[in-house]
Amino acid sequence: MRIPAHSVCTAIRDDIVSGVYERGGRLTEELLARRYGVSRVPVREALRTLEAEGFVVTRRHAGACVAEPTEREAADLLEMRLLLEPLGASRAAQRRTEAHLKVLRGLVRLGRERARRGHSDDLHSLDGWFHETLAQASGSPTLTSTLIRLRHKIGWMYEVRGTRDPVECWAEHGAVVDAVVRGDGERARAVMALHTERAAAAHRLRFGAGAGRADRAARAEGVRDAQHPVNTPILRS
Repeated sequence: MRIPAHSVCTAIRDDIVSGVYERGGRLTEELLARRYGVSRVPVREALRTLEAEGFVVTRRHAGACVAEPTEREAADLLEMRLLLEPLGASRAAQRRTEAHLKVLRGLVRLGRERARRGHSDDLHSLDGWFHETLAQASGSPTLTSTLIRLRHKIGWMYEVRGTRDPVECWAEHGAVVDAVVRGDGERARAVMALHTERAAAAHRLRFGAGAGRADRAARAEGVRDAQHPVNTPILRS
């Protein structure tokens, strides 16, 4: 059975975002195919997609390599998110379906409960699910895919450091959903703009002078030793 290229693409992207492959490192088709348990054909297609998304670059005499974004490029991504997340919330207030509202309400309820109980391990994945569902509720496939790619790339380039209260964060999520339920696009835009600004303030670049050789060596060793077939539960939808 032929493994879909998009599944391979998701697996490689996840490993890039999580730091398994260091910036500038080579991505050879043979090693990737062996790692994910597939042929070289879906790997080749996945690398083309990841190059279009900005995660991979092709270099002369080296082939496919993990991209090395500059600090300016990273800052641009946060600025784009500041502009597009509020737009997505506003569109969601106008175009959401009952199915979207059901999922959003459930996520806010679950997020608030986890935040109150101090279950921080679940909150990151719940936050990602919330924002992706809200983007899908915008009714614009182009805006949705752009926002999801932005979140992936920001998660790759930045780590979140700060003392933001999770209860306050999920209260803001709830306020966005309340506005979306009422169909109040301007309110949804305003609340999301404030939420996104506060979130951006806690982001710190992952790369730069602070990157240590030992950490990079450990990640490289993990690449050599680990194998993750793409038909295992490591993939996220």
